[in-house]
Formats: sequence, C-alpha cells, structure tokens
Amino acid sequence: MTPLALSDFALITCLGAGRAATLAALRAGQSGLAPCRFDTLPVDAWTGEITACDDAPLTGEWAPFDCRNNRLAALALAQDGFMGVVEDAKTRYGTSRIGLFLGTSTSGILQAEQAYKRRNVQGLLPADFDYTRTHNTYSLAQFTRAYLGLHGPAFVISTACAATSKVFASAARFIAAGLCDAAIIGGADTLCATTLFGFHALGVMAQGPCRPFDAARSGISIGEAAGFALVERPGPQHGTGTTLLLGTGESADAYHMSSPHPDGEGARRAMRLALEDAALAPEQIDYINLHGTATLAGDAAEDRAIAGLFGNAVPCNSSKGFTGHTLGASGVVGAAISALALRHGFLPGSPHTNRVDPEFASNYLIAGGPARPGIIMSNAFGFGGVNCSLILGRAA
Repeated sequence: MTPLALSDFALITCLGAGRAATLAALRAGQSGLAPCRFDTLPVDAWTGEITACDDAPLTGEWAPFDCRNNRLAALALAQDGFMGVVEDAKTRYGTSRIGLFLGTSTSGILQAEQAYKRRNVQGLLPADFDYTRTHNTYSLAQFTRAYLGLHGPAFVISTACAATSKVFASAARFIAAGLCDAAIIGGADTLCATTLFGFHALGVMAQGPCRPFDAARSGISIGEAAGFALVERPGPQHGTGTTLLLGTGESADAYHMSSPHPDGEGARRAMRLALEDAALAPEQIDYINLHGTATLAGDAAEDRAIAGLFGNAVPCNSSKGFTGHTLGASGVVGAAISALALRHGFLPGSPHTNRVDPEFASNYLIAGGPARPGIIMSNAFGFGGVNCSLILGRAA
C-alpha cells in the first residue's frame, strides 16, 4: 500500500484521558486495572473501568444518543485537541470527502440490559428505550458522524476484538479507491453484564489482574476504551517523525467460534500479509504489540504464530496488563500505544506478568524502557478467527 499519515489521534482508557496520561502510565509501568466494581461476579475479577462515563451524560441535542458507548466516544473526541484536528481536515477536504470508519463489539448492550430491567408487567420494554440510537451497532457511527458534522461514507465494523484494527484497512482501501480523501477511524467498547458474565461462563475470566504470557496466567481482565485517529495521504503539513500506516493484513481462519487455531495459522497469515502490504521483511520489525489477552489457548497460539514467522529475534509483549482487554476497542488502543512508542522512543512493559511461560519461544518483554523503534506491528485477533495486523512507522 501507499503509506498513509496517522496525522493525530486521541484516546481514553483506564490509564487516563488523553495521550499524556497514557504515556505517563506506560513509561511508569503503572497498570490501570482494579477490582471490579461495575457488577458482582463470582470471581475476583479486575477490570479497566472508566468511571468518568458515569458523570458525562450526553445532553441537549445529543441526549437521544445517550448510552455508555457514545458517552465514551464523546470523551475520547474531547482529548488532545482532536476536535480541532477534525475541523482543520474539514476545511481542507470538505465534509463529504472524509470517511468515518468505526469499530465496536458491545456497542450499546448495556443500554438494552438496563431497559430489560425496567420491563412492565406485560414484559414490554420501556417506551424511552431507543434501540436505533443507543444499542444498534451503527449508533456509534450515527452519533459520531453527526457530532463531527461529517457527510462522507460511514460504517461500523463489528468483528469482535479485531474491529478497530480492521477500520485502518477499510480506510486505506477507500482512500486508495478515491472514495474519500481522508478518514476518521477508531471506535469504542464499554463494560456491560453480557461480556462480564459471558467471559466468566466461558471460563476465561482471570482471578485478579490478567497476566499475559505468564506461566500462571488464568484469563482476561475486561477493560473499556475509545480512540480516534485522522488518516490521510502525507502532505506538506506532515514533518519528520509523523506516524505512518505502512501496511495492513487481514485473515479469517474460522477455526472455532471462540478458540483460535492452536498453531496460530490465521494470526500468522494476517501478520505475513501485513508485511507483504508494507513490502517489509520480518527482521525489519522492531517491536510487536501482541493481542495477548492472557488466556491459556490464545497466548499459546499467538506465541506459535510469532515464533513461526519471526523466531525470537523481535521483542514483543501485550499491553493488556495496562488496560485490560478492551474487546472491540483493542485494535485502536494497540495502534495508539504503538504510535506513542514510535513518537517518544520507548517500549512498554507488561504489568502483572511475572514469569513468561517457559514453553513459549517468542522474545517477550516484561520490563519496558527507552528504545528507538522505527517500525512496529500491532495485532488484534477476534472470536471466529478474525485477525488483523497493522504496521506503523515513522516518516523519515
């Protein structure tokens, strides 16, 4: 692909709101996970909750869109001057030439859960429950498109935990095809009972904070997050050090509804396709931000995929120990952390991971520190074998 500029981005996770708070936590090795207070679970679950959502209802003309997912999207858009970045892009391209490609997994499920609790004696949902604007998967794009004043192509991808990685690939294709000149990409995913109790029922909820690639890992810690980025062709406004999207790779192995292929075949294919798209060899990658959710099967499969393609030469780890598994938002969170590492010269560590599984062959970093990565791969893999790998670099 022709490289695209990741001109600017904004995010919010349990590490804090905005790039500065995120960067400070990553450099300090400070996890944002804490004992779950969102709901009562029969395990010692930890989550990456963003309590600011509780105090940030959408009001006025945006009140019909009020739900936790859209609240979190609005909080992310308010960070790091990103609204001004969008306004500048609208001036350059026009509102109809900027695409909007978002991802989510849970969307507004929490809103529906709350509505079900308020059913009347006949079992009918309350009249004020607005499925279209607060639960439907597209509600995230419908809200964000109106909130940003955009009129170009817009859609939402809901491919489980790969959703907000795949939007990068979609944006690149739309720009290459001339259907838009720039794109706002990203997405949001928020806590709800369906995912908390659902992952517990699957037996993959960790006792305590998650421990990716650890010999004693016991499962995931669910987090919530939102992030957005402006993607466009490089221009005179982009200087040395601008983050570039160099390549994307997607695969769908459909091995199992919830388990990955044990040898990571789909993951390895996505990474190989991303390398081909960027015209790079495996040894040119300086760091890999793994999907690494801390499940027994998932981490083992990703390790085999990494070792089969890169051996143990490339340092890698998962940032889930910082943020938890943010499900549909994990792709954009991984890309944002990778962009911060490129811009500020460091590699993140892996909080809560104490001893890497001795059966693993990849070069897993527990402790982070200063470094000068030039090219980074970021992985996001979802249920059903939906896999996406991104490659980011710095403009020379």
